[in-house]
Amino acid sequence: MYVCLAQSAMRLVVLTITCISCTFFAHAQQDISLRYDSSKNIHTDYYKSFKLDLPKQEYVSQRFPGKTFILPVSLIAAGFFAAKTDPTLDVNEKIRKEIWMESPHEPFHLDNYLMWVPAVAVYGLNIAGVHGKNNLLDRSMIYLMSTTISTAAVFSIKSVTHEQRPDGSDYYSFPSGHTAQAFVSAEFLRQEYKDVSPWYGVAGYAVATGVGVLRMYNNKHWLNDVVAGAGFGIASTRLSYWLYPKIKNAFSKNKPLQTMVMPTYNQGTFGLAMVHVFK
Repeated sequence: MYVCLAQSAMRLVVLTITCISCTFFAHAQQDISLRYDSSKNIHTDYYKSFKLDLPKQEYVSQRFPGKTFILPVSLIAAGFFAAKTDPTLDVNEKIRKEIWMESPHEPFHLDNYLMWVPAVAVYGLNIAGVHGKNNLLDRSMIYLMSTTISTAAVFSIKSVTHEQRPDGSDYYSFPSGHTAQAFVSAEFLRQEYKDVSPWYGVAGYAVATGVGVLRMYNNKHWLNDVVAGAGFGIASTRLSYWLYPKIKNAFSKNKPLQTMVMPTYNQGTFGLAMVHVFK
C-alpha cells in the first residue's frame, strides 16, 4: 500500500507541475499575441490596465512591507518548532517511512535543476517579449541579492542546528537549501510578473513545491526542513525587492546604474559577483 501511495504522490506532483506549466506558457503566448495586435490598439490599453507605468520613485519610497512577511516568517517558525517538538518528529518519521522505507527507490535528481527553472523563466519570458517589472540589470541584481541572503542565512543555520539528514549522510539537514533556492526563484518570478498575470507566480510556486517534495522523496530532508527552506526563500526575495531600490537610489544619485558588484556566499565560500549592462 505504501509503495502505491508513494508512486501516486510522485505522479501527482509531476502531473501538477506539467499542467500548470502548460497553462503558464499558454498564457505567456496569449500575452505576446495581445501586445502585437496593433490593429486593435491593445498594446497601450494592456499596460494601462495593469498600471505598469507607475513611477519608480513611488516604489522606492515604500515603507517596510511587514504584512508580506507573515507567510514566510510563519513557515520558518513552523520549521524550527517542528525540529524541536517530539510530536512533529513523529510526523517526520512517518512521512519518511511511507516515502522511502516502505518503498525503496533510486533518487530522482531532477530537484538539482528544477530549483532554477522559475528564474530561468523570467529571462525566457523577457526574450519572448513578455516584459516584467524591472530591466535586465535591476532584476539580475535583485535575484543575486535574494540568492545571497537566502544562502547565507540557510548555511549559517545549518552549521548551528547541526541536524542529521534522513539518510545519515551529514549534519546539514535543517533547513533545506534546495527548497530555499527554489522558492527564491519562484518568488522572483511572481514579483516580476504579478502585475501581468497571477498564473506566473502559481507556476513558479508549483515547481518550487515539487522541489521540496523531491527532497523528501530522495531521503535528503525532513518535512520541517522543507517548510523552513520555503520560508527563507520567500522572505529573502521579498526583502530584496524592498531593499534593492533603496540601495540603488542611494548609490546612483539619480544617474543610470550600469554596473553593480555584490558579495556572494555559497556553502561556506565567499566571492564577488558583477553585473554590467553594455550600451
